[in-house]
Amino acid sequence: MPIALTGARVFDGTHMLEGRAVVIENGHIIAVPQERDLGAGIRRRAVAGLLAPGFIDVQVNGGGGVMFNDVRSVDGLKTIAAAHRKYGTTGLLPTFITDVREKMAEAVEAMRSALFMRVPGVLGIHLEGPFISPERKGVHNASFIRPMEEEDLDILRSLKEGRTLVTLAPERNSMESIAKLAAAGVLVCAGHTASDYETVMEAFRHGLRGFTHLYNAMPPLAGRDPGPVGAALDNRDTWCGLIVDGHHVSDAALRLAIAAKGTERMMIVTDAMSVTGTDMKSFELHGRTIYRKDGRLTTEDGTLAGSDLDMASAVRNSVERLGLGLSDVLRMASLVPATFLRLDRELGHIAPGFRADLVLLDEGLHVQETWIGGESLS
Repeated sequence: MPIALTGARVFDGTHMLEGRAVVIENGHIIAVPQERDLGAGIRRRAVAGLLAPGFIDVQVNGGGGVMFNDVRSVDGLKTIAAAHRKYGTTGLLPTFITDVREKMAEAVEAMRSALFMRVPGVLGIHLEGPFISPERKGVHNASFIRPMEEEDLDILRSLKEGRTLVTLAPERNSMESIAKLAAAGVLVCAGHTASDYETVMEAFRHGLRGFTHLYNAMPPLAGRDPGPVGAALDNRDTWCGLIVDGHHVSDAALRLAIAAKGTERMMIVTDAMSVTGTDMKSFELHGRTIYRKDGRLTTEDGTLAGSDLDMASAVRNSVERLGLGLSDVLRMASLVPATFLRLDRELGHIAPGFRADLVLLDEGLHVQETWIGGESLS
């Protein structure tokens, strides 16, 4: 039997709507009528607050005490997805960072099983490295960084379900490899790169789709050397991930990037680690201790190691710290990443035919409830 969610303000992915009901049946939205027009035969459930498309995070290293690199299994992926769902994330790409080829292949196999089993919230995999620049490795282990070989290409192209995102340094990989990945449907992003502007633009012509955590792990924009940041902001046809935590990038730099490019292709991401959803004060990453303090995750020498961020906090930060309009922010947290993932015909809108992946927010933009495929979790 259909159920109608009533009483909430509705952001449908484009507009704020008042007095509307969201009618769900068999995991999908079948109507968004005026509440007064609901038929007598439809079961109703009153909710209060703001009902919006569920958040989509394309960069999630871990959560619930689990790092994908360490727990390459369906159970590990279930734990990560469940930890982030509490913060409004109804779709995510678990992210496997630079490691040996064998473990990368195991991560892809775990994702294949998770997609077959339809683990709630899991949309595909993000492979961040190992085909990156040693100069811009950040916390990635330099000993695992390597050139891309044919066997790697086979692994990266092997996932036929869901989405595969690969972050690489364009200057460290052939344009032919980028083109082969793009032709296979893999989403290729530049990140952890020391590339110049011209090389990035050449990669774009061969299928590069976006930029992983803009500004971070890449050279700064300069007047005579715009680099990858300049390429990202100069090209309206690419997408950018932004970590809005007040630590990775200054608020001013984020506002400048958004002013230059607009919000239409800017995605909020968390780059979250295993601590999300826990009270952990530290964790291990490739044999190094990562410390959690004052909203930052760092090595002993102060190098940032992912973020202590969730999507609901990133949404609030984007409104409160950056001064962005709520509608723009909600799109950056859902419709924009859905479009980047080529899933915008099923996710990112509250409209008939779309999957019922929803988040209910209170006035302070804290998560009250989520739905994935129409299944509720409060």
